[in-house]
Amino acid sequence: MLEVTALGWTLTIGVIVALLALDLTLGVLRPHAVGFREAAGWSIFYIAVAVAFGIVFGQIAGWDFGAQYFAGYIVEKSLSVDNLFVFVIIMTTFAVPEKYQQEVLTFGIIIALILRVIFIALGATLLNAFSFMFLLFGLLLIFTAVQLFRHRDEDPDIEDNALVKISKRLLPVTDDYIGGKMITRVDGRRVVTPMLIVLIAIGSSDLLFALDSIPAVFGVTSEAYIVFVANAFALLGLRALFFLVKGLLDRLVYLSAGLSVILAFIGVKLILHWLHEDITKSAPEIPTSLSLIVILGVLTVTTVASLMKSRKDPETKAHAGSLRARKQDSQKR
Repeated sequence: MLEVTALGWTLTIGVIVALLALDLTLGVLRPHAVGFREAAGWSIFYIAVAVAFGIVFGQIAGWDFGAQYFAGYIVEKSLSVDNLFVFVIIMTTFAVPEKYQQEVLTFGIIIALILRVIFIALGATLLNAFSFMFLLFGLLLIFTAVQLFRHRDEDPDIEDNALVKISKRLLPVTDDYIGGKMITRVDGRRVVTPMLIVLIAIGSSDLLFALDSIPAVFGVTSEAYIVFVANAFALLGLRALFFLVKGLLDRLVYLSAGLSVILAFIGVKLILHWLHEDITKSAPEIPTSLSLIVILGVLTVTTVASLMKSRKDPETKAHAGSLRARKQDSQKR
């Protein structure tokens, strides 16, 4: 059982808040188009911070917990790349000007972090109170994996998002992004800009991703602290990673398939853990070290196969994957 003191939590949250403040300063107070060199620099910085934290954490808490952190971080980082697909779709759908994309991403990451803190607290409470939640989380991940694999060649329909549709119906929305504001006045009338609708779309998408990613990371560790820091450090690098890889996302044609395999594997791991704890001690458990090897192996094979496919067939485009068929596709069938 990992014991984290109040000082440990305070220092961790302080570092994360400081990094968020840095992101907010870069993305909101100084809006500009982000180039490849800048994005690469910040991506390396955030990955280095996450790795440095893991090394220090492993030395202090022990490398069993350290391995759990790195496994959780890699799972969340890989799932966050799928987030980027959806962010690109949202940015394209609502034609967000390039200079405001940093602001949208930064607020989107803050929303995602808040939602995940809530889900982490809820998930940890449920797992501690009801051991059968491991079974339910496992079944949820397997269902998600099957759906993602079935619709791996589709993209989520942002315009079909219920919150977005309701917001457009109830709120007076301007046609233009007016100085990057969310709420402003036009001819004396208070109106909202498309920026608010974009944030609603990203926030609701973050909610759906949290429903999958939190059970996934609980599959490699049951420690709420590790779940929190793995999510936080994976999300903190998302803004820079977006600008670094948005031109390469189309080439990751097998990413959704690879993520579905990872989610299914972790789902099986959770179910086996439930069987071992509640039904029979003879049920096997999958160790963290094997989980780390499988996750890294799937990601490596997925990336290499994707790049080979893209080189062989440049016209092939990757998709974010969807948990359900798009409405227009269903109607066609």
